[in-house]
Amino acid sequence: MSLSLHSVLVTSHAQMLRNILAWLDKAQAHASAKGTDSAAYLALRLAPDMLAFDKQVMIACEVAKLGAARLSGVEMAAVAHEDTTLAHLSQRIQHTLVYLEALSPEQVDGSAIQEIVVPQRGKEALTFSRNDFVQRWVQPNFFFHATTIYALLRHAGVELGKADYLGIH
Repeated sequence: MSLSLHSVLVTSHAQMLRNILAWLDKAQAHASAKGTDSAAYLALRLAPDMLAFDKQVMIACEVAKLGAARLSGVEMAAVAHEDTTLAHLSQRIQHTLVYLEALSPEQVDGSAIQEIVVPQRGKEALTFSRNDFVQRWVQPNFFFHATTIYALLRHAGVELGKADYLGIH
């Protein structure tokens, strides 16, 4: 039996987003234990030219929604967010999960969309087949940002391990 695009994309992203929610809970607990403001995590970067932690979470959510929307043809609802706390970031993730979990395998796998065009700022748009879009654009982008979120929290001293990343305990 082959894997469906729904399971490869929607199911795996939903699982990782739930893992990130658990990381944010651990980050809040870490900040509380140290007596610091957890909002300080939002500005974390590993390098000066890198997007901050809050943007990493935002982009992971947007890539997950965008990937599913482009494959299924089901538009994602725009939700305004004010990401100034870890709780706000958790709300952003929850909204993304609601969108993803509402998509059925039939909507994703049965879509007639065969070619996906991704606009690029100042460059020619990228054009992908459905499988290439998932394998070469969505998955690498999503997991890049998820891994960066994990690395930033680890760097800040939050006690996370590989089991937290994988979501197995």
